Amino acid sequence: MKRLLTTAAGLLILASLVTAPPAAADSETKAEKKYSKEMSEDAERAMKAGTVLDEMMNADDHAIPEDLLERATGIAVIPHVVKGAMGVGGRYGKGLVATRGENGIWHAPSFVHVGGASWGLQFGVEAADLILVFTEADGVEALMEDKLKLGGSAGVAAGPLGRHAEIGMNVTMDSGIYSYSRSKGLFAGVAIEGAVLTIDDDANARVYGEDKTAEQIVDSHAYPAPVKPFMDAVKRHSPAIKIRS
Repeated sequence: MKRLLTTAAGLLILASLVTAPPAAADSETKAEKKYSKEMSEDAERAMKAGTVLDEMMNADDHAIPEDLLERATGIAVIPHVVKGAMGVGGRYGKGLVATRGENGIWHAPSFVHVGGASWGLQFGVEAADLILVFTEADGVEALMEDKLKLGGSAGVAAGPLGRHAEIGMNVTMDSGIYSYSRSKGLFAGVAIEGAVLTIDDDANARVYGEDKTAEQIVDSHAYPAPVKPFMDAVKRHSPAIKIRS
């Protein structure tokens, strides 16, 4: 009888060991699915950002002036910035920012998100695409170090329009960042106050690896396939040049 009890107990222990792995495997599968879904969303974000920039530059009279893009030290595109939940006036969105080195060559982009107060959008507009053109290195550097308050630590002005509009040298002195938005299919320069641009460390870790900081990412010329659609658009509309002093 004692031997039977011992055998039965042993079988129960063995059964528990046999059934444990599927639960662990199921948990691992869920984590893998979540990670895969987020990676797919990161790639989609880069693709949408590239599309937004392409569509604005194809708008001719409502495009960002080519002369301004030639002077750009950074370009951020945040597609589909949405109104805050529960009637909150603030807005939130995710995008990417590409920076250009002193040699005029574009570096790898970092993922970013923007949040904060509402800005110059028509009443009733629930979503808009946002483009920021940096004309000074200080703004990009401040973003990489921590966060950038638009209209606070960084001067932001509604951007001029017209692909072939000539931009005087005073443009880069008037404001460090020029902003544009598209809502209801129309592009326009837009004033921003109170919004905060920050690095999306989670997305950067997924796409570039957990050992890469934002500073290391934007110091590199190499970038992975998921962000290529965005960088293709940036280089298409603002080719590598020698930045003017």
